[in-house]
Amino acid sequence: MPNNAPTNNKQAEISAALKERILILDGAMGTMIQDHKLEEEDYRGERFKDWHVLIKGNNDLLSLTKPDLITDIHRGFLSAGADIIETNTFNSTTISMEDYDMASLSREINRESAKLARAVCDEFTAKTPEKPRYVAGVLGPTSKTCSISPDVNDPGYRNVTFDKLVTAYIESTLALMEGGADLILIETIFDTLNAKAASFGVEEAFEQAGRTLPVMISGTITDASGRTLSGQTTEAFYNSIRHIKPISIGLNCALGPDLLRQYVEELSRVCETFTSVHPNAGLPNEFGEYDLEAGDMATEIIDWGKSGFINIVGGCCGTTPAHTVSYTHL
Repeated sequence: MPNNAPTNNKQAEISAALKERILILDGAMGTMIQDHKLEEEDYRGERFKDWHVLIKGNNDLLSLTKPDLITDIHRGFLSAGADIIETNTFNSTTISMEDYDMASLSREINRESAKLARAVCDEFTAKTPEKPRYVAGVLGPTSKTCSISPDVNDPGYRNVTFDKLVTAYIESTLALMEGGADLILIETIFDTLNAKAASFGVEEAFEQAGRTLPVMISGTITDASGRTLSGQTTEAFYNSIRHIKPISIGLNCALGPDLLRQYVEELSRVCETFTSVHPNAGLPNEFGEYDLEAGDMATEIIDWGKSGFINIVGGCCGTTPAHTVSYTHL
């Protein structure tokens, strides 16, 4: 983190809380939205009714066109016991928004998404001030990668540059800070070079803003080999980003809790900071749905808590408030 920017007191506050208990992260935003079976016109709303490309599936845009829906999803996870909720910004960088020709909306979407999360967190904290709720400003991996060619016939080709990624992450981070994020979560990392670009962008944003926030980093294991898409083992992934000195390092997505356990345990063994995990509700079935019930997921996660190798736990794809409430007593 930049040396000349004052550290936000959230770093000390959240660190103190993590030394006392396991903090609960929310569950899946994307699959919760999918459950509402929205149509093209729902995504467009009045503002984008004449947009020139199809935008169904641009979930982050719903922070502008259906803010009440996003707020209700946040409220559901907070009611279930979450301490930290994630902004609806997984694909809100300028790079990912280019898929819908909406790069110019990136800053607004990040800012407004953070405001929605901030408002509902403040609502719950006001009711029970002894249990403050925190907003994690989410930076997703983007739809492009610095390390892997999208063209099998041209291994040296890249469809994005490191500098372009950095610029995109600067803009998103500044907007998340403007909207009231308490910390920044760089998540679902499948390419460590993308993560390095994100960390550069976050540091530059902190420099520009004149203050810092705690940073969480979470990678993703793509299959049973235990490696990221760019080929790193869990320990290699940690060693490549440990210099960033985040408040926590963890794993999310791709696998259910049973398959993810050994890698989380390994990360906890080598990690010098707090450890986080938010697994999927199992692996998707033939219909792309996640079948792991809340009770079954809780059995695994509660055992993790008893084993002492996690500090922050939540859910990724397929998890609902029912999953969250099943392990809030950790």
